Amino acid sequence: MQIGDRWHVWHNLAEAVVKEVAAHSCWGKIGPPPKEGVRAATTRERWQQVHALLNQGVGLLECARRLGLALNTVKRYARVGQPERLVRVPKYRPTLVDPFRDHLRRRRAEDPAVPVQQLLVEIKKLGYTGSQNLLYRYINQGRVECDRPMISPKRLAGLLLTEPSKLTGHHTERLDAALAACHEMTMLAGLVRNFTALLDPKPGNDQLLTAWIEQARQVDLPHVHAFTRGLDYDRAAVNAALTLPFHNGGTEGVNTKTKMIKRQMYGRAGFTLLRHRILLG
Repeated sequence: MQIGDRWHVWHNLAEAVVKEVAAHSCWGKIGPPPKEGVRAATTRERWQQVHALLNQGVGLLECARRLGLALNTVKRYARVGQPERLVRVPKYRPTLVDPFRDHLRRRRAEDPAVPVQQLLVEIKKLGYTGSQNLLYRYINQGRVECDRPMISPKRLAGLLLTEPSKLTGHHTERLDAALAACHEMTMLAGLVRNFTALLDPKPGNDQLLTAWIEQARQVDLPHVHAFTRGLDYDRAAVNAALTLPFHNGGTEGVNTKTKMIKRQMYGRAGFTLLRHRILLG
């Protein structure tokens, strides 16, 4: 009987979750939306062009030829129903202004027209060592009024994939705030937690998996849909992995060790030496 590897099943779901989080920008718009850059405008324009051709009955390959885009790029634009799903959330790194955000927020709330030069003088007295240009960018990006600094899609996906009991209060607060801003991310969090329970093998998990797949396909999450199609391709092995206590961790370990030995030999030796090193090791 073939039994799927539970670690790889979870790893494949994790990759789909990372792609889904990166495909949504609404979760990152807590507070004033950041100014749209050239890349975001180009993304919206290309989405309009691709869907305009598709509505005329033009095929994907012909769309790629007319627009001068790669076929995979056209496919990515075609399977997304809204251009906002393709606009990436800006990745904000920690800056020297962060410790003074509360002061800036309070001053701008008291006097919305306060000059930036005045704010610069005030925070310098508090210990700010950065430049005026950095303060300008910080304010123009809307980071002063935001409830919390932006987090990267990969970081948010990591919080989604972490067991809730292992999240600290700060992480839980940030995760809840991000999920509340996006319905699809709320549904994705529920799907991840329900699937996690299936990784504890017990009888009946195969039927629960069927219900989970049906639920996942009712939500607008294309990358999770691709993950469910992958489960269908090898469903018997996946069912065995979720219902039986056996696993192929030992086999995976031997495969990893064999690959390591092959790389150590740099391809200069043949199968005979590889066989001896494995048997004698």
